[in-house]
Amino acid sequence: MASFRALVLKFCRNPHARQHVCRLHLSSTRQEAVVISGRKLARQIREEAQVDVEQWVSAGNRRPHLSVVLVGAHPASHSYVLNKTRAAAAVGISSETILKPSSTSEDELMDLIHKLNADQRVDGLLVQLPLPDHIDERRVCNAVIPHKDVDGFHVVNVGRMCLDQSAMLPATPWGVWEIIKRTGIPTLGRNVVVAGRSKNVGMPIAMLLHTDGQHERPGGTGGGTGGGGCGSSLA
Repeated sequence: MASFRALVLKFCRNPHARQHVCRLHLSSTRQEAVVISGRKLARQIREEAQVDVEQWVSAGNRRPHLSVVLVGAHPASHSYVLNKTRAAAAVGISSETILKPSSTSEDELMDLIHKLNADQRVDGLLVQLPLPDHIDERRVCNAVIPHKDVDGFHVVNVGRMCLDQSAMLPATPWGVWEIIKRTGIPTLGRNVVVAGRSKNVGMPIAMLLHTDGQHERPGGTGGGTGGGGCGSSLA
């Protein structure tokens, strides 16, 4: 607690942070913070996925295949795509990265997406964001057929997620939800603050916390009523 107080005081000396940080109040009720090993859980999930993939292939099925479309030369995007294809290979999923120049038109990108949608060899399709300014990201995300939409950005998948029905979930919110479940963090009747209100991370996390997480059931209402969810607010 002493170190936390020192951290607060340090930031309070910063005039730009003062209006936000100095509103913190330290309660007399203390609770130990729990540090969760994300690496350990990620390794566990990868091992489970690898077993599932190999069992699927051993049963005579085709190995799952992921197609990733990368438009432009955004350095961070290239790094993200490389990590995704490496993760796919680690669990036995084949993948390909389709590189397109930043000058690619929206119609050209849409034609490519429709082609990959129709390709029976492609099980998952991901268009790496962000896209060049002249391309409508929402139109592109909704062009990916829902059952191949591994990003979970299609309006159908977003809607099903909000109704707690089976859907492709965005990766980061799904990861947060898995951490909560696997570490046994209680959420029933709790109030949760989600730091961030982005459409791809903050909002989906809040929606998942409002549901019971079992799918095909109505989402819970705030404050722990209804389907056993919890109240959440976006900050």
